[in-house]
Amino acid sequence: MKSLPADTYVDGVRAGDRAVLARAITLVESEHPRHAALAQEVLTRLLPSTGRSRRVGISGVPGVGKSTFIDALGMHLVGHGHQVAVLAIDPSSSVSGGSILGDKTRMSRLAREPAAYIRPSPSSGTLGGVARKTRETLLLCEAAGFDVVLVETVGVGQSETVVADLVDFYLVLMLAGAGDELQGIKRGILEVADMVAINKADGDNKLAAAQARSQYRAALHLMRPGAEPVVTTCSAMEGTGIDLLWDSVESVIAQREASGALAQRRTQQQVGWMWAMVNDGLRAALRAHPDVAALVPCLEQDVREGRATPTSAALQVLGAFLPRTQA
Repeated sequence: MKSLPADTYVDGVRAGDRAVLARAITLVESEHPRHAALAQEVLTRLLPSTGRSRRVGISGVPGVGKSTFIDALGMHLVGHGHQVAVLAIDPSSSVSGGSILGDKTRMSRLAREPAAYIRPSPSSGTLGGVARKTRETLLLCEAAGFDVVLVETVGVGQSETVVADLVDFYLVLMLAGAGDELQGIKRGILEVADMVAINKADGDNKLAAAQARSQYRAALHLMRPGAEPVVTTCSAMEGTGIDLLWDSVESVIAQREASGALAQRRTQQQVGWMWAMVNDGLRAALRAHPDVAALVPCLEQDVREGRATPTSAALQVLGAFLPRTQA
């Protein structure tokens, strides 16, 4: 990819130029070392133009209809004058590294809206279904003038709690009538969710959705007494319940703004982000270290065949990577 001058990125993003925004996102997603410094310069210069959006993470059990829901929610928001960015994290293949990247086809109405921008990104195996550069992409979208940023994650799992570290509000979509209502969601998700919404509450499924809502409310009251998330129902297909759902999202975020909790949350997220980048950098440096690279194949074989314990092998890797302490 041929880079643009930093001024072109900064001015283009601030002007809301979609073509420049797309290239800026590609720049921050790049793994090429020569792009890193330019990407950080662009982000640093754009920081004063960030922080003014509603950041909402959306997860859900398989088959819950996340993309259809986001399409309906996005259309509702656009209809009320919002500029909406959707960061759709697609599952990457563990074999080829490729991803589906089909969200634009699943959000057909929203994809045609001038006030909306959908950016699919491969998760590349990142914990929590959040692409490693999702945070930077979110900042770029804010600087481009989007006042609502929706982060759609890969799917529910214990690691999905990672998304809570970069959004203001975390919404989990669930289904009714799929067996044990509490089996499809992990405890870790329940502990960080700000809202549980039972989707597909339409037709013959309305009664089952209402029953599921009661079950979740009872379970969450026991698990998080005094801090229960909102539990509601909606139908993305019919568009019902979407307006009340978003009103609840706005109400919770507004309360956090007024109390100072939102500012504190974002500050903590920034520090967490810093350490996440440190950890990523250390892992990359360890893997690239020539002494480690020479050791790893033999050590892995020794662990597989029982000649070495994982702990002793890990200590050898660290010993090759870290400088020896002088006595």
